[in-house]
Amino acid sequence: RIGADVIAHQAGADPSAVVFDACKAALARQTGRLLVDTAGRLHTKSNLMEELKKIHRIIARAVPGAPHETLLVLDATTGLNAVAQAREFHQAVAISGIVVTKLDGTAKGGAVVGIARELQIPVCYVGVGESPEDLQPFNPQEFAAALFS
Repeated sequence: RIGADVIAHQAGADPSAVVFDACKAALARQTGRLLVDTAGRLHTKSNLMEELKKIHRIIARAVPGAPHETLLVLDATTGLNAVAQAREFHQAVAISGIVVTKLDGTAKGGAVVGIARELQIPVCYVGVGESPEDLQPFNPQEFAAALFS
């Protein structure tokens, strides 16, 4: 929908191989940006968390100085389970920032305040819909006002 190139393999392919190919393609095309979506990993599934660590290592090996940013996308409807989720992901791959999604509904995403404080990582973006322009930079004043409204 936004015109981005997508690097994909056949279903069932090793995610690390897909990421390696994506890194090489981004370097060859001099895109300047590579977004890797690890698609709904659960912090309670140790095999998926190990796979995530491997993906992180592959990126570091394939691109000098990478990964430059590792964002954890949290669903605002998750509630306090998001705290445990963030801890596990941060321990696995050193999260550099948080994206809170689904703030366009009744959920307020208040758990991210505790996560940001405990893990010392910023909230970078909020998602308030499904279109590209609905991903917005985090505004602490607006977020706080919405929490207490």
